[in-house]
Amino acid sequence: MMLSCKSLADSAKPVLALRCTMPSRSIVSLQQRIERIKRDLSALGPLRPGTLSQQYSVCGTAGCRCAADPPIKHGPYYQLSYTWHGKSRTRFVREPELAQVRQQLANYERLRALLAEWIDTALEIDGLQRQADRRRAPKSRPKSHHSAQHASPKPLAE
Repeated sequence: MMLSCKSLADSAKPVLALRCTMPSRSIVSLQQRIERIKRDLSALGPLRPGTLSQQYSVCGTAGCRCAADPPIKHGPYYQLSYTWHGKSRTRFVREPELAQVRQQLANYERLRALLAEWIDTALEIDGLQRQADRRRAPKSRPKSHHSAQHASPKPLAE
């Protein structure tokens, strides 16, 4: 029977001075999650940042349907707005491009979600590794300042 660090720690038998160097099951599963995230990232396809909105307008021409009461506005027109490298941009999107732009926006949101998940997972791995390192580190006693202050001074070499 092969025992893991966890099964040894959970067993009823006392184990003296056992140090496990194999990664815990949770670290391995977290590393597998990061590999899945990498695969998902590589499969994203074209992406773009921004927000797609639907606009309606009033032209102001007398006798136009948009001047009626109630008005029947022109549109819808689709507008893509985004900020990149500190510069805001807006452009109109034609009806035939809508599906492609919506997919690119969804891919960008998925990218951001995957990156956030990767960072959360990496931080979780780091925390588990730090815990494991603290458990493995030999316990050292803090040096007493009292004994160092009252020690007799050493003679200087001439």
